[in-house]
Amino acid sequence: MKKNILYIILATGLLQSACQKDFLDRKPPFAYGNSSLWTSQSDALAALNGCYKDWEGDYALIYMDAASDNMYSQYPWEGYTDYGSGAITPANTNASSRWSYTTIQKCNWFLENIDNTPMDGALKERYKSEARFLRAYQYFTMTQLYGDIPFVKNTVTADVANTLSRTPATEIRKFVKDELAAIAAVLPVSYTGSEVGRITQGAALSLKARIELYDKNYADCIADCKKIMGLGYGLFNNYQDLFRIQNENNKEVILDVQYKENDYANSDIGVMPSSSFGGWGSLDPTQALVDAYETKTGKTIDDPTSGYNENDPYNNRDPRLTATIVCPGQLYEGAYYNSIESSSGDYYNGDNNSKTGYIPKKFTSHLSDFTDMWNTGLNMIVIRYAEVLLTYAEAQIESGVIDNSVYDALDAIRTRAGMPVVDRTVYNTVDKMRTLVRRERRVELALEGLRWYDVQRWKIGSAVRSGTVYGTKLGTVDPANGKLTLSGEHVKVEQRSFQDKRDYLWPVPQKERDINKNLTQNAGY
Repeated sequence: MKKNILYIILATGLLQSACQKDFLDRKPPFAYGNSSLWTSQSDALAALNGCYKDWEGDYALIYMDAASDNMYSQYPWEGYTDYGSGAITPANTNASSRWSYTTIQKCNWFLENIDNTPMDGALKERYKSEARFLRAYQYFTMTQLYGDIPFVKNTVTADVANTLSRTPATEIRKFVKDELAAIAAVLPVSYTGSEVGRITQGAALSLKARIELYDKNYADCIADCKKIMGLGYGLFNNYQDLFRIQNENNKEVILDVQYKENDYANSDIGVMPSSSFGGWGSLDPTQALVDAYETKTGKTIDDPTSGYNENDPYNNRDPRLTATIVCPGQLYEGAYYNSIESSSGDYYNGDNNSKTGYIPKKFTSHLSDFTDMWNTGLNMIVIRYAEVLLTYAEAQIESGVIDNSVYDALDAIRTRAGMPVVDRTVYNTVDKMRTLVRRERRVELALEGLRWYDVQRWKIGSAVRSGTVYGTKLGTVDPANGKLTLSGEHVKVEQRSFQDKRDYLWPVPQKERDINKNLTQNAGY
């Protein structure tokens, strides 16, 4: 049978558990049929758990920043190098990395059949709301990346799937926002015990607010952010430790992908460290990202009064820099990281080492947290409360309303990180506040998979994702104390191009158009 964009077989793999922590029942290992499945609450739960399987993943989340100016992905076969460089084409098999209807079809099938199950009515509505969210999330992601896409709310056969045309993204996103509004009234604020990790009211409202911000629907975005602010979330007290496995499911986490070592493992942490730590050096933070962090004075590095020292560039900086990125001379895993000397095992030009000289630290700040970094139970955060505060602040700023609540939202994020509050004598206009909130989004949410969406919606691709990608300067690192001696220019990593009339959307995969002749292509591809 030809593979197609929508069709899946409802068999063994579909209904087995996603094995996501304890809240998913890891059974049964056999295929169901409609005649035998919908006979009890436990059957419905097993089917719902199948919808959770692979609805989002560690791989996609950590690689998405490589499509932006934050990161460089050095191995094309891992799927994101050509997105970042501007070399992607419809024929590239990597172009289909996020074009998937598997979760949508599973959710459609679940929603079509659960009403046949004899079970508590309120619980049934909650189950349906969880599935509706998972479906809505897929439609948000695909419309954001590809624009218009085929739109189905019911299961379809392969023959039907192969005739569908693309539906306007605006129509699909209206459906998604309406769905999220409806299910937010049904979903609980929180769960306890084995159900922690399921979709909550906060998740529905937060995704809705994200989409409203992206679509410039600021009034509704602000209203939804205010609702979320009243649900009991807060900022975790330590920025770096927020992403450690022992602190998962903390008060800042609104939505995450739940993993369990051995059963349903987060198996991609190992792509981040360099070879001396047993990693692949796959994802390399750029100099542009490093330069985005302010100094501890609250000023940017191009401000002559900021205290920035180009000969000691990582000192006296926003603490989020070294909490997010391992820079040369930084103490990491018991030694001072050295990617700038050819004699070092982490030299930037060595095999499986970062080609920028920087490696991600977020998620891997303590490799000792894991017995095996290729088999971990580390959850991947999809939405957290800091994003909601930044969303609220941006929506207010773009609405022309800069009041104390905007400063308070930004101050909360900055002071948690160890940075000074916003200087209100400097940041006192819409333009200046826009610049600040955009920088805050970049450094606060770095490496969490959201930067490309910001580049896309702000239409800054030509400015930030074209030209030369740079890494660190070379020099020496004193192994006794990490002291740097830098010389020369920054290493040059890659040349990128960006076409304004093309590159804000990804190409519709050619292999899908070969199957379905009704699929048109995005402009410029």
